[in-house]
Amino acid sequence: MQRSLLMIGVAVALLFAWSIGRMQGQAEGEKVIFVSAKDAKFSVSPNGASGASMAPIWGDASTGAHGTFTKFVPGFDAGMHTHTNDVWLVVIKGAYLYKDDAGEKRVGPGDFIRVPGGHKHWSSGDKKEGALFYEESSGKFDLIPAK
Repeated sequence: MQRSLLMIGVAVALLFAWSIGRMQGQAEGEKVIFVSAKDAKFSVSPNGASGASMAPIWGDASTGAHGTFTKFVPGFDAGMHTHTNDVWLVVIKGAYLYKDDAGEKRVGPGDFIRVPGGHKHWSSGDKKEGALFYEESSGKFDLIPAK
């Protein structure tokens, strides 16, 4: 059951990636894209946050529309912040912890969350497992500390 939900979540995320790529002119031509999270090449996220890393799937997170696998080490804390662009996430492993003025959410494997651009929130990885998730956005990735 959990695996089925995860597969549905990944399918939805890939559908979003396809549609955004088409709308933004960022589609990788007509070629098939396949990337395994376990074989992906992770590097420090564009904002340089220690404890967060990204592996590109399509596009470029530092310049525009993109899809990435993103990892948070256990207990990673991004603090209160915003992003310029909407961010969509589907968790694969562990849990993405989210909090805003409306409350807290534990986004687990197979779960989806959309964070609108400009929306102040806090995010973190599970204290024991961290988080591995698919992330995409219609614009470049940024993290703007909240005031």
